[in-house]
Amino acid sequence: MPSRTYVYSFAEGATKDKMLLGGKGANLAVMTSIGLPVPPGLTITTEACSEYLTSGGQLPPGLEDQLREKLRWLEKETGKAFGDESNPLLVSVRSGAPISMPGMMDTILNLGLNDRTVEGLANATGDERFAFDCYRRFIQMYGEVVLGVEQFEFEGILAELKHQRQVQFDYELSPADLRQLVVDYKQVVARKGKVFPQDPLEQLLMAVRAVFGSWNNHRAIVYRKLNNIPDHLGTAVNVQAMVFGNMGDDSGTGVAFTRNPATGEKKIYGEYLINAQGEDVVAGIRTPQPIASLAQDMPEIYEQFTRICELLERHYRDMQDIEFTVEKGKLYILQTRSGKRTAAAAIRIAVEMVQEGMLTKEEALLRIQPSQLDQLLHRRIDPSANLDVLAKGLPASPGAACGRIVFSADEADALAQKGEKVLLVRTETTPDDIHGMIAAQGILTSRGGMTSHAAVVARGMGKPCVCGCEALRIDYDAQQLLVNGRVFRRGDILSIDGTTGRVIAGEIKMIEPELSEEFNTLLQWADEVPGLGVRANADNPVDAKKALDFGAKGIGLVRTEHMFMATDRLPLAQRMILAMDKEERAAALEALQTLQENDFYEILKVMSGYPVCIRLLDPPLHEFLPAAEQLLVDITTLRLTGGNVEELARKEALLSKVRSLSEFNPMLGHRGCRLGVTFPEIYRMQAKAIFNAMARLLQEGYEPHVEVEIPLVGNIKELTILKEEVNRIAAEVQAESRLTLNYHVGAMIELPRACLIADQIAAESGFFTFGTNDLTQTTFGFSRDDAEGKFLPQYLEAGILTENPFAVIDREGVGELMRIAVERGRKAKPRISIGICGEHGGNPDSIEFCYQIGLDYVSCSPYRVPIARLAAAQAAIKRAT
Repeated sequence: MPSRTYVYSFAEGATKDKMLLGGKGANLAVMTSIGLPVPPGLTITTEACSEYLTSGGQLPPGLEDQLREKLRWLEKETGKAFGDESNPLLVSVRSGAPISMPGMMDTILNLGLNDRTVEGLANATGDERFAFDCYRRFIQMYGEVVLGVEQFEFEGILAELKHQRQVQFDYELSPADLRQLVVDYKQVVARKGKVFPQDPLEQLLMAVRAVFGSWNNHRAIVYRKLNNIPDHLGTAVNVQAMVFGNMGDDSGTGVAFTRNPATGEKKIYGEYLINAQGEDVVAGIRTPQPIASLAQDMPEIYEQFTRICELLERHYRDMQDIEFTVEKGKLYILQTRSGKRTAAAAIRIAVEMVQEGMLTKEEALLRIQPSQLDQLLHRRIDPSANLDVLAKGLPASPGAACGRIVFSADEADALAQKGEKVLLVRTETTPDDIHGMIAAQGILTSRGGMTSHAAVVARGMGKPCVCGCEALRIDYDAQQLLVNGRVFRRGDILSIDGTTGRVIAGEIKMIEPELSEEFNTLLQWADEVPGLGVRANADNPVDAKKALDFGAKGIGLVRTEHMFMATDRLPLAQRMILAMDKEERAAALEALQTLQENDFYEILKVMSGYPVCIRLLDPPLHEFLPAAEQLLVDITTLRLTGGNVEELARKEALLSKVRSLSEFNPMLGHRGCRLGVTFPEIYRMQAKAIFNAMARLLQEGYEPHVEVEIPLVGNIKELTILKEEVNRIAAEVQAESRLTLNYHVGAMIELPRACLIADQIAAESGFFTFGTNDLTQTTFGFSRDDAEGKFLPQYLEAGILTENPFAVIDREGVGELMRIAVERGRKAKPRISIGICGEHGGNPDSIEFCYQIGLDYVSCSPYRVPIARLAAAQAAIKRAT
């Protein structure tokens, strides 16, 4: 006897969960138990599938015996016999995974037909045409799914026969035509070296193996990867007595949702066909009728169906996707599952179900995938649009954009000022390109990863961006790009989808974002859940205001280096770097201080009453200078053409400075607090700008609350020295203004060593935040741009990594260092404020982890604030339950 049960009847499965029976099997069992008209059947468990796949394609011992036993029960239930020539039992064989994967695996209908039982079916029903229609459908489905014969082989024969008979639809073929199709279809199978089995039990066992095997077909694997469904779950197989919608005008079949899956409207939405089988509805062979028309065609059936829809929705407390068949005037429910829906529909349904008393607020919050909110916050491609997809890159910043190709930031800026919509196309962006990025509708690069300059800046601006599209070959000299053999020139129109990474030829139809009343209601409920605070990363007052509008409770990161990158600031930054003596540098710093003070003033004004964390200068100085390669080109051109001597000397001096500042590994080099130690005047200037801005605002009645952050701290003495400098400047400003400034000095934790000495850092800090982009780099030893562009995709494909660690916190490594830092930091200073300001701060999985280890807040780009608010609430609800 087998040690476990692999086969359950629907009547036995009501107490089993969907992990064992699959979603479809579990729902069929429940519907059977509550008395709905469900054709009887049985479910083969997911455990049987897992054993089949791990054993190299062998059915588990005992499964065949259990299947035969349950088939005898099914024969008694239906009064029909499997393989009987006078009253044959026919079954459907369908997949049913624990997590719904609609259309990804295989289904077979009318199983049990052969050359003898088809005649019995014709005699039993008195309908020869119906019987042979079922048989030819079965041979085709069985041939495709089990025997591996391509669909077109059958479709070609069917199309030719309809052409010969001068008919448009399948149902217009005569019984004799269908008999001929059966013969022709079996010949197709034979020509492929296959044998169509006549034994119904053999048909069934082969079908079960095929459905188990379809768990690993290409489309199922891709779907699981896209939706983060574990590969080990396996699928159940449901074997169900057939009911027929193709038995005449009192029969039919359809699919309906209990609410509109596109809008969420509380109204039954779906389609049906009279005298048809299930696949006809989705195959497009005939045009289905809207479900409302069923009220005229079959009023009693429609009334019964609406009652069942309401019952199922209330039972499952969710919008249902229901398949049904009407056979000879009797309604049967074949399947129910939670229906797929758009983000807008999901939010409306969740909120309205709370208002209807069906869900609690907490349950409604858990019904929404935070990542779905991206659909509502950005322009997106109309799903009905026909797309000419050229290539695919990394989905660096969500939303869709369309514009004329430009290859330089200057041109993007100039054309945008004239009202032109442009798409900035670059090999990769640099700080020099910021004005063009602001002006463009979207950004497309051929290099760079999800945390490259283009990606980070675009996300901060809420601008669509596709990075690392390596299929692009950009030729700046010819002002054109090549992609998969096609040429696009400056001024041609391209579109990008930053949500999927697609690059699309031409202009495409877009859908503008709309935030509904239900959207705001849901996020208000999220804010009522105690847990993580949500701040935003913002470098200018526009982004700060957008963050407030989206519900941020402060700024978790102001990157002061971004303020140096504007076209009017960059020359001053370069003067500071290239200065030959302290006096020249002091003059440049004084000019920069005025600009930075005004920047801080505007941001703090917008955020009055909320904390604003300002990170002092972080990147290496060479990032503010032109690229050495471009300078070399310019110098060579000037020499060969006899250009201006003074310009040549200036460029040569600049190249010399660039080379002197260049480093073998700049991300681990002269940057962050190391700059503050070696060039203390830079941090002094920034501190003076911050505190002067605070003083001005206090005098005007505002409430600035500042956290001054020292980046890349790895040694407690670095923090101590720089903290003393900042405090000294603050004391000077307070003495001059006679005001008390509300500020703290803290550290950014982005090195493994900093995590390990977090107790020392906490003792000297008013707060600290995790910079998880750099912490991930330094923990893994990855250069993020190189990793994402070169080998991370292969690591993910091979299963070496399950997630991109720059998108989702690596809990085992990076996360463990964060946990150590929190524990040691809080041991030294129990009430120290700890947050995260890397890009991970907007990722739902990472937000959940941040809540689990006890962080106080997360910070993310403004357009991800709603996502973070929802994810933070969900993390707290899950922990509480």
